[in-house]
Amino acid sequence: MALVKSGWLWRKSSIMRRWKKRWFDLWNNGVLVYYSDDGRHPLKGVVFLRFNCTDVKVGQEFGGVQPPEGQSRNHLIKIFLRNNIDEMLCAESEDDAIAWKTALLQQKANVFFLYNPFDGFNTVPQQIHHVTSIHPGPYSDSRPYNGYNRGPRMTQVVIPEDPYHMLRNNRALGLLTGVLTGTAIGSLLWSPFWF
Repeated sequence: MALVKSGWLWRKSSIMRRWKKRWFDLWNNGVLVYYSDDGRHPLKGVVFLRFNCTDVKVGQEFGGVQPPEGQSRNHLIKIFLRNNIDEMLCAESEDDAIAWKTALLQQKANVFFLYNPFDGFNTVPQQIHHVTSIHPGPYSDSRPYNGYNRGPRMTQVVIPEDPYHMLRNNRALGLLTGVLTGTAIGSLLWSPFWF
């Protein structure tokens, strides 16, 4: 998987409710991972945005949270999760908080699938200009969420799926259904005047 954004953020712990500085990695498969340091070891936690996240807000968009000492309220980021255990984060600046919010919301909504160009069973996608090729290094256990059980030096291509493809495919069928329904209702309304 491709790394979308990474950097230092303050995180409010869920048990002691203290702010701790953590290194965060946001992957393009919608997984937010955080570590104790920027060496990405040891793994402290994982948030699956695509399945659990309902919304992301920054700064003055929510209330009731005190930022870490020396930080402004505008630096706060709140990730609302389905299990009602929200993630509270704090960036170094207001611009950084907005950049993280944008990246988190984009990866929450980003739909993709993996395409291996060396697999004889897959066909080349028609919209090849939307393809991102990833050439990972050797598989490492220190980054468990950066791929799907890939082998060493395997080339992967990530293809973002168009979220509106179902609407385009069913547009003609919807128009046809609307015309037939309108014709049927119209003929029923005019039938009493024929007698």
